[in-house]
Amino acid sequence: MDTCCHHSDTPPAPTAPLQQDAEAYYTCPMHPQIRQLGAGHCPICGMALDPESPTNPFASNSELEDMQHRFIVSALLSLPLLLMMAGPDMHHFMESAKGLWIQAFLASIVVGWGGWPFFTRAVDSIHNRSLNMFTLIAMSTGIAYLYSLAIITFPQLNTANSPNYFETSAVITMFALLGQVLELKARNKTSQAMRELLNLTPKTARIIRSGDAEEDVPVSDVTIGDLLRVRAGEAIPVDGIITEGSGTVDQSMISGESMPVKKNTGDTVVAGTQNGNGSFIMRAEKVGHDTVIAHIADMVAKAQRTHAPIQRLADVISGYFVPAVIAIAILSAVIWGIWGPDPKLSYALTNAVAVLIIACPCALGLATPMSILVASGRGARAGVLVRKAAALELLEQCDTLVIDKTGTLTEGKPKLLAIMPSEGYTETNLLRMAASLERWSEHPLASAVVHGAEERGIGFLEVHAFKVIAGKGVTGIMDGRSVGLGNAALMQSLGVTVLKTKAEPYRSQGQIVSFISIDGKAAGLLTVADPIKATTPDALKLLRDTGMNIIMLTGDSRSTAIAIGRKLGIETVEAEILPERKYEIIKEMQAKGHIVAMAGDGINDAPALAQANVSIAMGTGADIAIESADITLLNSDLMGIVRARHLSTITMRNIRQNLFFAFIYNIVGVPMAAGILYPFTGQLLNPMLASVAMALSSVSVVANAFRIRRSAL
Repeated sequence: MDTCCHHSDTPPAPTAPLQQDAEAYYTCPMHPQIRQLGAGHCPICGMALDPESPTNPFASNSELEDMQHRFIVSALLSLPLLLMMAGPDMHHFMESAKGLWIQAFLASIVVGWGGWPFFTRAVDSIHNRSLNMFTLIAMSTGIAYLYSLAIITFPQLNTANSPNYFETSAVITMFALLGQVLELKARNKTSQAMRELLNLTPKTARIIRSGDAEEDVPVSDVTIGDLLRVRAGEAIPVDGIITEGSGTVDQSMISGESMPVKKNTGDTVVAGTQNGNGSFIMRAEKVGHDTVIAHIADMVAKAQRTHAPIQRLADVISGYFVPAVIAIAILSAVIWGIWGPDPKLSYALTNAVAVLIIACPCALGLATPMSILVASGRGARAGVLVRKAAALELLEQCDTLVIDKTGTLTEGKPKLLAIMPSEGYTETNLLRMAASLERWSEHPLASAVVHGAEERGIGFLEVHAFKVIAGKGVTGIMDGRSVGLGNAALMQSLGVTVLKTKAEPYRSQGQIVSFISIDGKAAGLLTVADPIKATTPDALKLLRDTGMNIIMLTGDSRSTAIAIGRKLGIETVEAEILPERKYEIIKEMQAKGHIVAMAGDGINDAPALAQANVSIAMGTGADIAIESADITLLNSDLMGIVRARHLSTITMRNIRQNLFFAFIYNIVGVPMAAGILYPFTGQLLNPMLASVAMALSSVSVVANAFRIRRSAL
């Protein structure tokens, strides 16, 4: 099996759920370019690698189990050393040959076996020219242990009668192991949250066989097209569509909506959500890796492996930090060895070891990735899927929000209201051709036309040469006739006279008008109404309160867009624009110094989404819009943007707190460890206390990051 590390900015897709650990890919939270098969540690920072995908609920954390085992044994063997050091009656025994060799024996096991992972990673750090926290731990414990072993093996070398440091090296190793255990446990919780989400999916499903016989089968045996029964109080096993019956479904674990949603025949349901009242039969549409919940897990896992721009600051500092600490430790040893009190060598060693131990860069390295890890999971539980960590940093800074109209401000579920055929055409013929074209379209308006034809019992025609003209409409050939359906820009591009006079009364009421042409001539128009989402006004107010300027860009007619904008208090409205113009407008705003967020859901939004500093896709939109976006909103209303903005704010505040703590810790700790307070207080920092501070620094950063999990969105 290949176990080498792969350095790649675009790693392959996460491995399948429920696989064995040895077959899974693992990555480093601090250096996501490190990727390998099976568990291990990062060759750059030495940290334990995390599973690339959190989809295996049965995965064990071998690194955590190993560190726990080493810590327990080291703690039990370090206790006698601490007792011998603390007990006044033990002083004479400790200095005897027997006592010294007992200390050496216990310390050898703790340092040599318990601390073995630190030494192997320190060697790797030197080999890879990437000094890290394990370099400092190995140097400090190794120097203290070897010095102590040397003076009891060759007592003639100890002319200054310096004490040994067996208990110091052992206790430092023990606390370093404790820090690793606490950190690994905390990091494990970030994946555990997603595994718990995946475990909401039931293990079995009730499948309906031929003859109406029902049978409970493993969810893994369900295939697309199977009919499943979901009873009251049961979790939904796979994604699908209700074919019979109804239910009240709690979707809070997917979309963040607190109230259960009524589901009827024709509605979609998602795996893992809970059916409360009612019973229904559903047809399986997506199973296994294709379910919404599996996609959430994969998207969150990918987001957790990306870096926010602020991480570069920590990376640059960490690159210089360890060599600087080693230099300070050497300088401290030299100063104390020359000008310090007797025994000079003892003072020099004590301060050098304390400097190496207390200056742990782990807190600095964890400051950003831990906050991103926790924030990504917290966002997923609120229906905000973050694809890139950079989006969490930039969204807080955005001063402009560009939004599409259909499906973003409005429901995206328009209703067909009027059919206005031109002379020579009937409503039925016009609607049949329009609906036949729209059946192939992903645009939210298309469903209204198709549904309108179905309600009227109108059949569909076979369409050839179907084509989507982004930002304009669709064209195709049916019954040998060339048909176009779209806005005025499409009609103009086809050389067709636009029926402006007929359209204007409908547009002034906020209705959307689509023109139809047949064989290059105007054939009539359709009007649909797309109601404004109930949450849109409140969401826009909250976003304005955060200092965001709201701009509407839409391909719909100017009169319709202005009518909607007036209702919502949006002052800047650009209408009847093509996708490339949306893209250009965003570039123009960026050139003026604005940081722009773009929210949309259609194919025509993809170029603008790609250009925006932060792109936000509504979860019910086209796949290309979702794939182009940095953030996807599962519940598809603007309150999701409010939640995303708030998540960005609290995440960046948390990262700044972590970085501040890490910097202050080292700015204060390193000089104290070097003995700067000794001339004033006569006290030195005990290396064992330095090891406690080292462990607590990392744990405190992790604990602070976990406060994001409790934040309200």
